[in-house]
Amino acid sequence: MTKNDVFSLEKRDNGVAVLTMDVPGESMNTLKQAFGDQITAMLDTIENDNDIKGVVLTSGKPKSFVAGADISMLAACENAQDAEALSKGGQDVFNRIEKMQKTFVAAIHGPALGGGLELALACHYRVCTDASITQMGLPEVQLGLLPGSGGTQRLPRLIGIQKAMKMMLTGSPARAKQAKKYGIVDDMVPESILMDVAIQYAQKSKPSRSKPKLSATDRVLEETPFGRSFLFKQARKQTLAKTKGNYPAPERIIDCIETGMSDGMRDGLRVEARHFGELLMTPESLQLRNIFFATTDMKKEQGVDGVEPAKVKKVGILGGGLMGGGIAYVTATKAKVPARIKDIRSEGIANAIKYSYDLLNKRVKRKIMLKSQMQQELARLTGSTDYTGFNDVDMVIEAVFEDVALKQQMVADIENHCKDATIFASNTSSIPITQIAAKADRPENVIGLHYFSPVDKMPLAEVIAHESTSDNTISTTVEFAKRQGKTPIVVKDGAGFYVNRILAPYMNEAACILLSGEPIDHIDKSLVKFGFPVGPVKLLDEVGIDVGTKIIPFLVEEFGERFTAPAAFDKVLADGRKGKKNGSGFYLYEGKKSGKEVDDSIYELLNISPEQRMSSPAIAERCVLMMLNEAARCLDEGVIRNARDGDIGAIFGIGFPPFFGGPFRYMDSLGIRHVVDRLNELSSIDAKFKPADVLVSMAEQGKTFY
Repeated sequence: MTKNDVFSLEKRDNGVAVLTMDVPGESMNTLKQAFGDQITAMLDTIENDNDIKGVVLTSGKPKSFVAGADISMLAACENAQDAEALSKGGQDVFNRIEKMQKTFVAAIHGPALGGGLELALACHYRVCTDASITQMGLPEVQLGLLPGSGGTQRLPRLIGIQKAMKMMLTGSPARAKQAKKYGIVDDMVPESILMDVAIQYAQKSKPSRSKPKLSATDRVLEETPFGRSFLFKQARKQTLAKTKGNYPAPERIIDCIETGMSDGMRDGLRVEARHFGELLMTPESLQLRNIFFATTDMKKEQGVDGVEPAKVKKVGILGGGLMGGGIAYVTATKAKVPARIKDIRSEGIANAIKYSYDLLNKRVKRKIMLKSQMQQELARLTGSTDYTGFNDVDMVIEAVFEDVALKQQMVADIENHCKDATIFASNTSSIPITQIAAKADRPENVIGLHYFSPVDKMPLAEVIAHESTSDNTISTTVEFAKRQGKTPIVVKDGAGFYVNRILAPYMNEAACILLSGEPIDHIDKSLVKFGFPVGPVKLLDEVGIDVGTKIIPFLVEEFGERFTAPAAFDKVLADGRKGKKNGSGFYLYEGKKSGKEVDDSIYELLNISPEQRMSSPAIAERCVLMMLNEAARCLDEGVIRNARDGDIGAIFGIGFPPFFGGPFRYMDSLGIRHVVDRLNELSSIDAKFKPADVLVSMAEQGKTFY
């Protein structure tokens, strides 16, 4: 056996050598620049050994192949030329593997992502396991980058331009079955025979790949100059419609693919390396990588340093509504924990379980999971109209109406029917946890666990501790939220907590701009162009106008007049408009264009004659400055632990534009002095823009948040 730090080569009697990658001290393999010499040495050994006819490339990690390049090494690049050289280095190694006379086979179990998939694509054959953890993808676009080691060239040639482009532009991975269907892998087998099958492939001669299997229509689009021209033109048009020009990477990906398919692979690789170098230096990529590092760090943290969480083995859920159903779903399917749903009506329980059934059944129909697996997941869900089956739950998550007395009664019920150690977690979006715990016998067990709708999609959870919440309760709740697939941030108790508190002034300002006569669609488009996934008025319709405005009285009571919402909201609610859920809001919800056109009758109701006077940047600035100002106050008051949590909370909770890095990184990039100056200018017209004291102080001292 030949061995170095990362790679080992074991020769078999049948002419096949097994090349194993195993990065010491890491749970997953990642590609680092420092490994270049080691892989080169191994390739030299293979090339010079006439006894070796074929090579199986595999991972020494039990649950992954190669999870991509080590992102931290990118920070060492000082300029675009450094980054371009890094890309070329990867291309050279993979080109060498592809051109080897000996047959290379990638044996894939677990994730093969980014550079990991590019490595596999350079091999002559790919065999993967049928395990649920096996997936293949090129997610670089999510870091504001593109696949820089030949991925933009090899994947389109293997599976076709459209499929490859979709994978690269979305960053979404393909699971094993889909990878086999696309043609990314040559075979998919049970893990127990992966090596046996890979070795059989390694004994074959190199394949002569024909063109990807395409339908007649796709052949016209992908294999004729006219078709390709049309295809790339449409791709650019659709991409620009989605990104609003805020993300440069997708357009560069299209450029790399088009160059490679039109001018040949050598030119394609040259453009790929150049674009990779340029993208790495963009502010967008820097901020997206900052988010990656922040969330990676957060995964390693406990709720309270040094306090080990208790293991949650069974959960009770109070309320079978939309939120209760969503919480039950992530508990049963992500955390893999039995969930007992209580609702006063059996229909509520049935609806909550149907919520999970509908989501899982979609996965069965798309052949992502087996029906038997769906039944296993659903078996974790049970229900009751009383507290039967609650005596042994470790945590109860409450998702009932926003009513203090009702929630206090729920606390009392749980204290009567559950164990002394059972945690009571409230999914309230507006009521301070202190009020919910006010009459509790065991207030140390009461905590807030605020999810965002829809629960199955939104990644954030706010964990809200009041003054008496125990450290053990905090750590246990944080750990369980992670098991549910959430990124939890710990926030201090108070009206609106963090996310809704910074969202309220932003929404209020949008309402004030609307009442000044600006058209609704102009306001929403302005904020979407700025980078939010949806505009503020549309968001209110989506959330529910009744729900969205319910928090305001709590905020006004705690923080005063700056949170007062325009009286117009009362008129809208009095007119029976609750938004999308009852088909009546600021937008129309009938026919094919449901939710896309403004309901013009709203202008008459609010006594407005809509006319566009303000520019899009001016509208966006006013709304966003209100959010930034409140975020700074939250940090100053200790509502959030640090700027990092505030940025992640805003991005994952309300869709603050990720390419700006969150409110605090955005303020740093604008300059705190600039933020204060703009707030001061606007406050001369309207006092609510008065800059937070902490911002004024930071501007005077030349400080930044990071």
